[in-house]
Amino acid sequence: MHVAFRADAALTIGTGHVMRCLTLARALALQGHNCRFVCRDLPGNLNRQIAAEFSLSSLPPPHGPVPASPPAHAAWAGVGWAQDAAETRTALQAAPIDWLVLDHYAFDARWQKTALPDGTKLMVIDDLADRPHACDLLLDQNLGHEPEDYEALVPAGTPCLTGPRYALLRPEFAAQRAQALAGRAGRGLRHLLISMGGVDTVDATLTILRALPGAPLPENLEIAVIMGAQAPALEQVRALAGEMPWRTKVVVDVRDMAARMGQADLAIGAGGGTTWERCCLGLPSIIVQIAENQAGIAQALAKAGAALDPGPLHTPDFAHRLRAALADARDPGRMAALSENAAALCDGEGVGRVLSIFGQGASA
Repeated sequence: MHVAFRADAALTIGTGHVMRCLTLARALALQGHNCRFVCRDLPGNLNRQIAAEFSLSSLPPPHGPVPASPPAHAAWAGVGWAQDAAETRTALQAAPIDWLVLDHYAFDARWQKTALPDGTKLMVIDDLADRPHACDLLLDQNLGHEPEDYEALVPAGTPCLTGPRYALLRPEFAAQRAQALAGRAGRGLRHLLISMGGVDTVDATLTILRALPGAPLPENLEIAVIMGAQAPALEQVRALAGEMPWRTKVVVDVRDMAARMGQADLAIGAGGGTTWERCCLGLPSIIVQIAENQAGIAQALAKAGAALDPGPLHTPDFAHRLRAALADARDPGRMAALSENAAALCDGEGVGRVLSIFGQGASA
């Protein structure tokens, strides 16, 4: 089977869309399928990393303003949807493909109908349920969304895989799960992990570190701050880490996130794809909303008793809310409940479940 992926990473988009597509592509490749990527040359892209593993067609960098157009995230493409669809279709015609996997908030059914080569099936990975899709399979791995949310947005009869049980996690998270859950039991709060995504364009890490002094945290606490090399505030974070009242280490572009999460007792993170990595390992978390489209995830996790939600990052009382969440998390019973509820949501086996249904569709 030949599968193409259309996804972008950028300073404005972040890295999560490409990273979960890479996870799915690696699993397909292990089964003997041929995978390739189509990505635009945007500032902060991961094209070099992708090309080290898979064939890559790089679309030219954008020039000039993006035409005003729905959907809400249309500007993330860097160009108008019609231009992107035409360029993508040309790139896809280089070799036959059976499936196109699209993971991009900027595109809706108009793009999909234009870009998709004849005879090719389409799988859409979405998180928002805010626009129509012309797809054969849809995946939304987020808590709180149900197939019914997409009934009016996809063709009748389209399978919709929803919920964290389908989360596209790298295999090391499932492998680390049992050890992480057993090791964390009764350990208390000794290791705090802060990770606000691969780019952190909103400088959430700085805001969080500045809010921590005055929080009721143990004197012997160790803090690990995970950042990407392209994070704009990286050097400021490094400087601030040296002034923290607790031992604080900044680590860049880690390759062992599962092990680091397994060793942590509490995490402060955003509401993106790493949410389900933390859940898989039963890592109690404080979910910080750094974008409007993360509010639903944070609220759903809090309702499920699987995380604490201090609200949006840029609100006047955020520091107070974060300190209150940290005080809540210090209670051993609360920590244990958060861990148990989080682990119940995601077991790390989502890739296998998706491949099972993906394969059924491919043979249909």
